[in-house]
Amino acid sequence: MSDILRKAPADLAGRIVLPRDKRYPRLRSTYTTVGDPAVVVLPESANEVASALRFARETGLRLAVRSGGHGLSGSGTNDGGLVIDLSPLRRVDVLDRRSRLVRVEAGARWAQVARALAPHGLAISSGDHGGVGVGGIATGGGVGWLVRKYGLTVDHVRAVEVVLPDGTTVRADAENEPDLLWVMRGAGAGAGIAVAFEIEAMDLRAVGYAQLVAAVDPDGRTLRRWADVMARAPRELSTAVMLAAQGATTAAFITAVVASDSPRVIREALQPLLGIGDVVVRQAHVVPYTELVPPSHLHANSGQMPSSTTNGLLTDMSAGAARTLAQASSGPAPVLVQLRSLGGATHDPDSSATAFAHRHQNVLVVASAFPPDERATLAAGWAPLAPYMEGAYVNFESAPGAETFARFYPGPTGTRVTDLWKRYDPDGVLRPRTSA
Repeated sequence: MSDILRKAPADLAGRIVLPRDKRYPRLRSTYTTVGDPAVVVLPESANEVASALRFARETGLRLAVRSGGHGLSGSGTNDGGLVIDLSPLRRVDVLDRRSRLVRVEAGARWAQVARALAPHGLAISSGDHGGVGVGGIATGGGVGWLVRKYGLTVDHVRAVEVVLPDGTTVRADAENEPDLLWVMRGAGAGAGIAVAFEIEAMDLRAVGYAQLVAAVDPDGRTLRRWADVMARAPRELSTAVMLAAQGATTAAFITAVVASDSPRVIREALQPLLGIGDVVVRQAHVVPYTELVPPSHLHANSGQMPSSTTNGLLTDMSAGAARTLAQASSGPAPVLVQLRSLGGATHDPDSSATAFAHRHQNVLVVASAFPPDERATLAAGWAPLAPYMEGAYVNFESAPGAETFARFYPGPTGTRVTDLWKRYDPDGVLRPRTSA
């Protein structure tokens, strides 16, 4: 350890955390993975991020980069390597209220962002948990509670401040480094370390929020009716569905968010959901957006949720897909299945506009399994679902690799992502396991 400290740049004094440091237990792990890094660096500026990168290269330590630490792959930590933890970089500023342009540093978590923007009547659709970090979502995609009204987080990123693997700090926007901006919006992990984003927020203070429970028949007709409702729903309505076995039956736990504070708009958006089957409304009311990503989510990560997760995208909820989804969540070795409604604003951009190319699919399907046999359980549960899927989302994958890369970044998108990763990171310093 003394050798590591001797090699540390002078400007990182006080920023380095070693295993004997009392801060280390709070910084060693991610949400899903217990790590044992040799050193954690807590940079407070782009220049210090660049110094941390040089430090990693000079020591030859394996590198991991972390914003909030909720990444399902666990790539925000490692064993025996160096972790750049961006959590000190958490400033949120409204640059121009008229154009709704805000600057958000990559280490902020979404509860902090929501709380900072609320006094201005602004919000960003930002995942579904306040503890999730800005950096991972804003470089990977961003399927949030407002996704059908707002679109993906990456769709509203107007500029990114990036530290490249060679230590250069670059502003990527439509006029300067447009190729870097393109790859940072959907595949940023392999090009550079984002330290700050300029994001166009939306006008929003409060939302309609409802929780419903519906019985799911074995043939999945309930799920088909849900998909039909969402295909006709106003953009203000976004839903998330969790399927869970309830004895011999399956229940759909539905969270519905309406991006409006108008009781009429909320009521008209929610009403069709009551017709998908045997539905019980547990609660429905208007809440500030901050309640969806509350400060109570800002917990430390200690590997408290070990799991294996994979995902895919559905264009159509066919009879076969619906039936297989119902069976996957209630079979002898069930997996936890979550469905997220897409469509609406997510379909507006052209598939080539960002590195997130999936612009016609309507449902994100996420499957998870838990210890002790999570990998085998997930593989068995996902196999019948895989034929129905078209593409996948990088942020909901525990085991990225060449096969998943092709699903994250299909066809010409994958070719361009690979070319740009090699251009900006020719030595593979940041190359994630998602690469082909």
